[in-house]
Amino acid sequence: MKKDTEVSLFEAFETKNLKLKNRIAMAPMTRSRAIGSIPNDLMAEYYSQRSSAGLIITEGTSPSPNGLGYPRIPGIYTKEQVEGWKKITHAAHEKGAKIFIQFMHTGRIAHPANFAHEGKVLGPSAVQADSDMWTDESGMQSIPEPEAMTEDDLKKTIAEFSQAAKDAVTAGFDGVELHGASGYLLEQFLNPHVNVRTDQYGGSIENRIRFVLEVAESVANAIGAEKTGIRLSPFNTFNDMPAYEETPETYTKLVEGLNKLDLAYIHLVEGFARDHKKGPGLLNVLSEKFDNLVIVNGGYDRESAEKALKEGRADLVAFGAPFISNPDLPRRLQENIPLAEADKSTFYSADEKGYTDYAFSKN
Repeated sequence: MKKDTEVSLFEAFETKNLKLKNRIAMAPMTRSRAIGSIPNDLMAEYYSQRSSAGLIITEGTSPSPNGLGYPRIPGIYTKEQVEGWKKITHAAHEKGAKIFIQFMHTGRIAHPANFAHEGKVLGPSAVQADSDMWTDESGMQSIPEPEAMTEDDLKKTIAEFSQAAKDAVTAGFDGVELHGASGYLLEQFLNPHVNVRTDQYGGSIENRIRFVLEVAESVANAIGAEKTGIRLSPFNTFNDMPAYEETPETYTKLVEGLNKLDLAYIHLVEGFARDHKKGPGLLNVLSEKFDNLVIVNGGYDRESAEKALKEGRADLVAFGAPFISNPDLPRRLQENIPLAEADKSTFYSADEKGYTDYAFSKN
């Protein structure tokens, strides 16, 4: 990553492994339209509409029956799910976008009523999250205490990530993003208040980052490091993740380890870090320590996105909520067309309202 005063958000961008039509990424966003946890035609239409992005990163998708924490989120651990995803990758590729699937194992942030198949709520330790979860069958329910993962659970989960990565390539994806942010399973291992293990996966920083690195290495070995990225959210407190003093040292060592694996990119969720006195400095350190692509996400507009690119803080900028209500977001940004507001009440509903019915600009 180098400073380049001539860089543009809208220009084509190419690395040795990835060719993108612009530097705009569509951030992963849970939309809860996968009835029965199976990707469908409505989802294919949704992603097709937004394929003017250079890179699409899908909504969080579980690599395991145990990872379906929320209602109607998709999986990629059955043949039917893989076939459903093929429609979506085809739709994105037909319009010239590259598309990565995000693997989101929710870990302890789950309710059994939301599992499409037999599963169990797992976490690094038996530390219950102080939050509620919507279930379609019973409304809001308290999240139960997770089972502490055994050694066999750890091995099986790593194998599930690896197999899901192979299945993602079969489904036509250009790569995989590991969800190491937002308080889900991978990040749960990083946090010493959530991970209170006393074995080789808990205690010291080196132990707490071990599971994340092993999952990343397993996926990279399965499909290639050039097809593997990871999302991180330093200082995150979402999903009942308590703050901890060792955050800078934890993420610095983690990114050093990820860099040795030669992953395609790190995707930094900046919102929580910006609000912490040590956050901006840590974000700069992480960008400097990672040799490949850096994607940033967190309330960017055209001006701030291009500034991040020109200053060399990022190679791509990911946009989230604006893509929901503006399927042609890259054009609107480039031509300074006003953005439509999203209806938050339909973010997680089950049909096309607030999903595929937003208009393209007529300007």
